[in-house]
Amino acid sequence: METKRCDVLIVGAGPAGIFCALGLLGRGVARHITIVERGLPIERRSCPKERTGCCVGCNPCRITTGFSGAGAFSDGKLSLSYEVGGDLPELIGVARAQETIDRCDRIYLDFGADPRVEGVEHPDEIARIRRRAIRAGLKLVDCPIRHLGTERAQILYGRIQHHLAEAGVEMLFEHECLDLLVDGGARGTTCVGAVVRDARGSASAEPFRILARETIVAVGRRGAAWLARMCEEHGIGHEPGPMDMGVRVEVRNEVMDDVNNVLYESKLVGYPNPFRDKVRTFCQNPGGFVSQENYDGKLAVVNGHSYKDKKSNNTNLAVLATQHFREPFDRPIAYSQQVGHLVNMLGAGNILVQRFGDILDGKRTWAEELTRSNVVPTLPDAEPGDITSALPYRTMTDIVEFIKAVDLVVPGFAAEETLLYAPELKFYSNRVRMDTDFNTSVQRLHCLGDSSGWTRGLMMASVMGLLMGERL
Repeated sequence: METKRCDVLIVGAGPAGIFCALGLLGRGVARHITIVERGLPIERRSCPKERTGCCVGCNPCRITTGFSGAGAFSDGKLSLSYEVGGDLPELIGVARAQETIDRCDRIYLDFGADPRVEGVEHPDEIARIRRRAIRAGLKLVDCPIRHLGTERAQILYGRIQHHLAEAGVEMLFEHECLDLLVDGGARGTTCVGAVVRDARGSASAEPFRILARETIVAVGRRGAAWLARMCEEHGIGHEPGPMDMGVRVEVRNEVMDDVNNVLYESKLVGYPNPFRDKVRTFCQNPGGFVSQENYDGKLAVVNGHSYKDKKSNNTNLAVLATQHFREPFDRPIAYSQQVGHLVNMLGAGNILVQRFGDILDGKRTWAEELTRSNVVPTLPDAEPGDITSALPYRTMTDIVEFIKAVDLVVPGFAAEETLLYAPELKFYSNRVRMDTDFNTSVQRLHCLGDSSGWTRGLMMASVMGLLMGERL
């Protein structure tokens, strides 16, 4: 097997991997950095659906893979508060998390991010929305947002890609990481690199080894299942984390105007009866478009895009229910994949959409019923049907009760015509055990970003990457 060498190997060119490279370069360290990325460089990332009108099943999906990862290409929002973006502050401390957020934000600005910050200009209106949330039994998290925009994020990350290339970072696009190279020894197990395959040709392309002094795994939500398997096979300390499963809700902009104009993205959190699970809104897209993402195994998952210049008449956002599994079950990612496949099965391989009123009435939604609504679906190839036939009872109950509560904050949110798309799944359930310097139980192996289970979103993944690069 052919062998290549480098000082630092980064698997995944999402925000965590990118900012790890930027952190290394920022300290002026002359090291050979190699980034392995299964997807395409930024200039070749475009979804054929924009031309064809339907998903053509790119493998790998051009929305979820490629330079800048999945999140940057969906809505491109940077959350500027440590309160949003996962559990990393629990690991590194609140002060360190917020200070690094501020530094990452300055880096994004240096590469051309919009200087405007959403959600900070109307304190009186925010207070009014918060009072309504309190009466509804919900918590409002008013996080400042810097919105890159789906189309402008491509330009910004293109500048970062060019900067890394100019600095001598080797980027192997359309290359797949098959396995980690882990050696046992008297002082414990050590990661010495990875096995990689050129994915541009046939599946029989000869794999090769990349040996590295330090190996960084930053494969994002799309690679979370692969990393969970690596943890099992190589004894990397980990534990099952919470699972987020839900729907993407779409309403007319008029329903969300108050919140959109004041906060841009409202983050509401509740614990509805009878199960008292945590349920939250996530990834709000004013004037946005519902989108489809494809994962391995022909799994179609719903998401949302928000452009700077192109707008729809609708606002979409995720409603996610969090569940914690207990012994003996320890495969939350596999569980959520199975649920996703069930939903896809009912939709003949497509995303399912259902009106909220039909859910309450215990009936499926039919295509002709959608044409009578004020809400015109922005995912036109979504299949009308019955998502309650596939989503678990507990999850569905959480979602319905939460939407009713949000209606007290945003009147009209629980209207009969409100659309629910499924499945909305977040694959970061496996949590890798690590110390505050991101050292895992395997020496010289570090796991970053959403696949590590510690972050959820662009900014916190960037924070984790920057700190890792600076430490190395």
